[in-house]
Amino acid sequence: MAASSSSPDTAVAAALTDDNVAMVGIAVAVVAVIVGSAILFLKLKKKGSLNPEKWTSFMLEKKTQVSPNVVKLRFALASKTAILGLPIGQHVSCRGTDLEGEEVIKPYTPTTLDSDVGYFELVVKVYEKGRMSGYFGRMKEGEYLMCKGPKGRFRYTPNMMRAFGMIAGGTGLTPCYQVTRAILENPKDKTVVSLIYANVTFDDILLKDDLDRMAKEFPDRFKVYYVLNQPPAGWEGGVGFVSAEMIKEHLPAPAVDIQILRCGPPPMNKAMATHLDSLGYTKEMQFQF
Repeated sequence: MAASSSSPDTAVAAALTDDNVAMVGIAVAVVAVIVGSAILFLKLKKKGSLNPEKWTSFMLEKKTQVSPNVVKLRFALASKTAILGLPIGQHVSCRGTDLEGEEVIKPYTPTTLDSDVGYFELVVKVYEKGRMSGYFGRMKEGEYLMCKGPKGRFRYTPNMMRAFGMIAGGTGLTPCYQVTRAILENPKDKTVVSLIYANVTFDDILLKDDLDRMAKEFPDRFKVYYVLNQPPAGWEGGVGFVSAEMIKEHLPAPAVDIQILRCGPPPMNKAMATHLDSLGYTKEMQFQF
């Protein structure tokens, strides 16, 4: 009888080799898919609508009169899935013209995040003699705003601090509001936020419904204390200007794992810096937008 061309052991070894080759091929294909998906994800994640070097136009698709002198402006992005690409706590430069037709450029912080796809929003208090705010006040739906960015020194990462204390005056609320939203909407971020928000009158308080909602929804992580210079009858919040005593009572005490963020008119920022210094907050514990 003629001898077999291969022994059983040889056949088994060949089969195992074929299986190994097949498994390696599958593994390579899986890795390629994972790597490709990761690269695509990173590209999509990093791609934003802003350009730090060039002005980009955005159409005003909706304008809402929030109060007699406050407007909410929603600007459309290039597509319904596009993001603005603005890091938390940073701002954009906005370009417009005043009543004399002269160019005006001023920084503004959107109240939206990159989780709000397809658009971004600005909440603006329109001042009678405001050059840029007046431009926003005159804008009509369908018109375009020129923006450039991102801009700003603030670099936010989840859980970078145990707690943030915030002092905001008037429209200086917007960067504080944006940071607060990012913290509270991230279930992995355990940062505690305390905000002192100062205005002249009750009607000047921006986004009060949103602030009150967040305080109610996250009572252990967010607290807001309102201060009015001209309070209405029956007002139960702070009265006058933000004092060192208010800061001591409502914001976290000095510590290496806390930071006080502030944004408001220049005189207020200067006064708050003096209060914070006197209470023992180091320069590292303070940040001014």
